[in-house]
Amino acid sequence: MEVRTLKVAFYTLGCKLNFSETATIARQFEEGGYARAAKGERADICVINTCSVTEHADKKCRHVVRRAVRENPGALVAVTGCYAQLRPQDLAAIEGVDIVVGNNEKGSLYAQVAAMLGRGERRLEVHTCAAEDIRSFFAAFSTGDRTRAFLKVQDGCNYRCSYCTIPDARGASRNIPAAELVGEAEQIAARGVKEIVLTGVNIGDFGRTTGESFLQLVTALDAVEGVERYRISSIEPNLLTDEVIAFCAASEKFVPHFHIPLQSGSDRILRRMRRRYDTGRFAERIARVREAMPDAFLGIDVIVGFPGETEDDFADAYRFLAETIRPAYLHIFPYSVRPGTPAAEFPQQVAPETAAERVARLGRLSAELHAAFCARFTGQVRPVLFESTMRGGRMTGFTDNYIRVAVPYQREWVNRIVPVELGIPASAVPEASGYAGGDEFLTGRILAE
Repeated sequence: MEVRTLKVAFYTLGCKLNFSETATIARQFEEGGYARAAKGERADICVINTCSVTEHADKKCRHVVRRAVRENPGALVAVTGCYAQLRPQDLAAIEGVDIVVGNNEKGSLYAQVAAMLGRGERRLEVHTCAAEDIRSFFAAFSTGDRTRAFLKVQDGCNYRCSYCTIPDARGASRNIPAAELVGEAEQIAARGVKEIVLTGVNIGDFGRTTGESFLQLVTALDAVEGVERYRISSIEPNLLTDEVIAFCAASEKFVPHFHIPLQSGSDRILRRMRRRYDTGRFAERIARVREAMPDAFLGIDVIVGFPGETEDDFADAYRFLAETIRPAYLHIFPYSVRPGTPAAEFPQQVAPETAAERVARLGRLSAELHAAFCARFTGQVRPVLFESTMRGGRMTGFTDNYIRVAVPYQREWVNRIVPVELGIPASAVPEASGYAGGDEFLTGRILAE
């Protein structure tokens, strides 16, 4: 009698770190003989990796879990991630959920599911621990995209910003040795992937558990053969050292692209947030990056509507971003109350409509800044790594400094880095303006033979 292969559906919410972890869990299932459910196909097992960075993220997690239960009747449903760590009882209360796995046990989720299936008995199981007991490191990297992979190099955070639950959800900062991460990068390279994005919770803090430094890590990774590009997904400004900046500037593999959380351009609000720098220090770090890498793409995280943020505070932040920093992009978040954090008890909570209006103002500024950054490179030649997706007869890729570029589709350029002469922004090309759902990109002309 033929045994049917069980199908598994995977759902990922939140950050690139979650994305890398879900991909690794998926490989565990595939290596165990399970098959990945196609989109829209009914699954026998549902694995949901959750996020809890905002109240909206919590609601979305609950919605996705309920939808998975509804669309896959009878499926074994396993939920993990930050929401599972912080609020396991909320998920355990949802009818149809079988297993809730906190972040310390995330690496054993596959084993937990396989064991339940092997017993042939489904009783609710909850596997979690207190934040101070989270010590495991689940080594992970993403696959499935031939062009780019996300490599987890660090987990947890020792910082205690007043608004954030990540230390409670992820535990203290920790990592595996750089030599093991080199091995992970070599596995990625063996799959033909050309670009690796380093990800984690606070990656500049790498080395807490091994006595190494982030500089030692990037130096070791730089020597891995087959990887042509590395990107640093996010690094705290106080950890972006002169040495790291100089190394990236001199490296042929580490690209001129940094994502740096600011959170507020008001020193008063930064102090209330318990951040580890002020605007002067932040500006000095940005100036140092630009001195070493004048063409660098700088993405900046900003939180608006933090408790006590006055119109004057916001005006200070706006001017700091628009006049002093002028990044290439702003990633904007309205402040979200996180129960159990100090900021949740702060007076002068900002009205949601006020926060929304400030988000909109910064959104318009971000669009202006990004357009100005892209326009600087019109007519220049930059290396572009092209992706396989074809839409509207075009293919896209990213320059080293993270400008999205579109050209007519040519299969031979997929997953190759080629020199491209950058044209004009898509917004100026009516027939291309709807290509990527409104995403800003430049047209290009491939110069390689």
